[in-house]
Amino acid sequence: MDKKNKLAVFDLDGTLYDTTVVNFNSYVVAMQKYGFSPSIDYQYFKTFCNGRNYKVFLPEIIEKISIGDMERIHREKLNIYKQYLHYSKRNNHLFHILQSIKNEYITAIATTASRHNTLDILEKFGDIELFDFIITKEDVSNTKPDPECYILAMNIAAATPENTLIFEDSEVGLNAAKLSKASYIQIFGFN
Repeated sequence: MDKKNKLAVFDLDGTLYDTTVVNFNSYVVAMQKYGFSPSIDYQYFKTFCNGRNYKVFLPEIIEKISIGDMERIHREKLNIYKQYLHYSKRNNHLFHILQSIKNEYITAIATTASRHNTLDILEKFGDIELFDFIITKEDVSNTKPDPECYILAMNIAAATPENTLIFEDSEVGLNAAKLSKASYIQIFGFN
């Protein structure tokens, strides 16, 4: 891919950007559209849902939800996500680090977010050109904590775990980073 032999992989939500409010509002509106009104507040969502796959957290907050309802809610969330992007925040400190290593490292995003929502936020902040490639949930069979997205990133970049550095914030993401055998840095306190 590049003459660079080192890879820096960044998670999106909670690492590069704080999108917790964006995701919370999008999911609440999507659930309400389909007649669900779980008693979920922002703090609960932030602690127990954000950063996790909807197929995991929706059944925890909506009893006996069908797969079809989960898919409808998720599709609606994807459609309305952009309406709430003004609530998102950029992690400028991490972007300064990214800029400082860009000449030495291949830079990538590996996220469980959809490609559509990933591109929306990158375009909003004008950051898409900072990354050599992007891996989203559509590119993998297994989401985090499975390390598939990080292993795929290393394969695309022809990088070894020893030459890879991962930036992550969530427990599931950190578990994926550990399982990939690459070095990783945990992002605290941003979201």
